[in-house]
Amino acid sequence: MTDPGFTGEQQEYLKGFMAGVEARRGTLLPGGGEGGAPPDALRAAQDATLARGGKLVAQEDAKRAKHPLDRWDEMTARADADTFPKPIDDFIGRYHGLFFVGPAQNAFMCRLRIPGGILSAHQLEGIADIAQDCAGPYADVTTRANLQLREIPAAKGVEVVARLAELGIIPKGTGADNIRNITASPTAGIDPQELVDTRPLVRALHHHILNTRDLFGLPRKFNISVAGGGAVEVLEETNDIALRAVGTPDGLRYRLTLGGITGHRDFARPTGVVVKPDDAVRVCDAVLRVFIAEGDRTDRKTARLKYVLDRLGLDGFLALIEQRLGTALERIDDAALQHAPAPAKHGHLGIHAQKQDGLRYIGIVTPVGRLDVAQLHGIANLARRFGSGTIRLTVWQNLIVSDVPDSAVADACAAIEALGLGWQASNIRGGLVACTGAAGCKFAASHTKQHAAQLADFLDARIAVDAPVNIHLTGCHHSCAQHYVADIGLLGAKVERGDDLVEGYDLHVGGGAGPEQKIGRMIRPKVAADVLGPTVLALLSAWMRDRAPDETFQAFTARHDDAALAAIAQAEHAPA
Repeated sequence: MTDPGFTGEQQEYLKGFMAGVEARRGTLLPGGGEGGAPPDALRAAQDATLARGGKLVAQEDAKRAKHPLDRWDEMTARADADTFPKPIDDFIGRYHGLFFVGPAQNAFMCRLRIPGGILSAHQLEGIADIAQDCAGPYADVTTRANLQLREIPAAKGVEVVARLAELGIIPKGTGADNIRNITASPTAGIDPQELVDTRPLVRALHHHILNTRDLFGLPRKFNISVAGGGAVEVLEETNDIALRAVGTPDGLRYRLTLGGITGHRDFARPTGVVVKPDDAVRVCDAVLRVFIAEGDRTDRKTARLKYVLDRLGLDGFLALIEQRLGTALERIDDAALQHAPAPAKHGHLGIHAQKQDGLRYIGIVTPVGRLDVAQLHGIANLARRFGSGTIRLTVWQNLIVSDVPDSAVADACAAIEALGLGWQASNIRGGLVACTGAAGCKFAASHTKQHAAQLADFLDARIAVDAPVNIHLTGCHHSCAQHYVADIGLLGAKVERGDDLVEGYDLHVGGGAGPEQKIGRMIRPKVAADVLGPTVLALLSAWMRDRAPDETFQAFTARHDDAALAAIAQAEHAPA
């Protein structure tokens, strides 16, 4: 179709021009349906990009050559040969939940899919067995109420995925350009203050996503959260689609906000739209299909939903959703909505009464999200012995065991302690979050989990903070630990020290979520890890000493300018 004498730019133009002509004629394109049916959503969106003269990025070319869900045979062949994938094949493998994490580790990581973060004791035992047999002997709780397995050899990758499927855990689409694990209120169905039990909606969304092939054709990753109004914050405003239960004059609805991506300093935007529970799957599907059609496939940096909203405007995007639905969206002014009480900061820890008489749930502290095989088995066992065998993960990298009778609480707590864990934490440890860091991620500039543990030890030995504070350590700009929404957010950075580069962090303060929603601001760049403790201690000490009555750390930082806070945060100002 093209002459070899044409330049590459001319060939791309001609390719796009012909794709547009064929699309308008209804000609069947490669990958299209049988009998002249239109191509699938992925192919149609790519064709439209080419027709406009755009050049697909390498990841889109790979998806166009052969759909990632149809490449399982390639993955099994590499497992048989005991080899890891090359970069573009690694991208494809992430559609099945496997990530090659070299050079940080010469191994796979497998990210699971646990909708709403709720799993059974049987499943947790199975995960522990897989970790023991096929991976590093531990699992990490993530900031999407999920689990990761790491240190998986090349030959064991597909075995991990297969064994997870046998447990009813399908990691399909947990990486690459897909909808990630759905987060939701971890206390759904048991929380006295919730407006609605979100589990039926989460279940319906989960299976709709897994069983709708078009929804594996996104231009970039996508996050969905569902909040029922419970006492544990789910950080829904950090998601591309955020549904929060609200009361209206006509009954329960979900308030729809769109485009959250705090790594790019944006919370989900209010739309004025509310959705009936029975319509939520259909509306989410329409949002996703507009994103598939309109998302950028020529530049990975601007391919997230936020940038579609920036380009089309909120009204323009909502109009396309209504066009897909064939009906108008319901709109109610935010002032007319009735909300559940605000979540409790650090409400993910401790012993709490359930809505069911005589039952309690217990929030268990994990050491920066990591649990070894013995602890995984022990948690499964105590959940079965003292509760209903239900484990609930949270976005705070901890977990909850539910349905514990009042009479069994003391024994359950003793069993938790016997595992080297606890249900209580200081106001510093209770909100301590850390991503994988340089130990397991090639992007990270610092060893976040190690530094988080050291920071907590340092601070707890020197200061008794009497109100909850969230401290998040993230290794790179991808912000997996969501440093911008923390009271103290630490972003990994390399710090010059003489002729050397040492690990450190850019220091941000004043972020928050939920009722404290705010993007944190950087007050001091490149703080070396070995002076991080005294630096943070100086800030916390000034807050405790100089605050107004009942003033939160966030409010304290808000009434000081950057220069004043930077001066406070000098390590040499810290108390001995």
